Amino acid sequence: MRKLLGYILSAIHYVVFGAWLGIFQPIQWLCYRLGGYAPHKRSVDVLNGLLTSTYYLLGNRVTFTNRQDLPVDRPIIFIANHQSMYDIPPLIYFLRKYHAKFISKIELTKGIPSISYNLKVGGGANIDRKEPRQAIMELSKLGVRMKENKWSTVIFPEGTRSKDGHMRPFQTAGIATILKKCPDALLVPVVINNAWKMVRYGIYPLSTFEHLTFEVLPPVEPAGRPIDELVTEVQQAIEKKIVFSK
Repeated sequence: MRKLLGYILSAIHYVVFGAWLGIFQPIQWLCYRLGGYAPHKRSVDVLNGLLTSTYYLLGNRVTFTNRQDLPVDRPIIFIANHQSMYDIPPLIYFLRKYHAKFISKIELTKGIPSISYNLKVGGGANIDRKEPRQAIMELSKLGVRMKENKWSTVIFPEGTRSKDGHMRPFQTAGIATILKKCPDALLVPVVINNAWKMVRYGIYPLSTFEHLTFEVLPPVEPAGRPIDELVTEVQQAIEKKIVFSK
């Protein structure tokens, strides 16, 4: 039944999702050109709130839980498991007060309304996976911006999306590079459940009546500890909260 409804509701979802991207392309451009970072960020926050709302057109729900008293005047590295592209709009919207930036493939900086423009001017890192040196430089620059502006970032250390909710081993290189330039950053695990179910049949149809959950877990203080030890602690914290269900 979910798949059958998906054929109908996915079309509606994609039309509305695409419409918001198209509408906010000139809005973002104007905000950035006329006001710079702050108004542009507000436009991106609103856009991602609206993009998240399109999940409800499929009968899906989103619950974001943050019981942690996290600082807003200190850089944070949010470390999350990665289940689908539908992870990203809720993370941008619900973590908006922390100025969370993303690490993206450089290919995404072209051809996608709103998304490509934001990636170019929003302050994140756009990396070329075929050029390790370029990737390290971009991550280092992000770390510097985080330190100077008290921004945060969201990183998916698995390196790719999980197709069934099971986590892959976390990679340490990206986190280590950012910490070198921004040693005061706080590490904060975020566990994502059921986002993979939205795309269990692929990009069409999307699944319906799923409950996507996001939970911010207790922070981990780096305090000069070895990076492998820190990442292992974060990974284990997330793994304990992963829910496996059909």
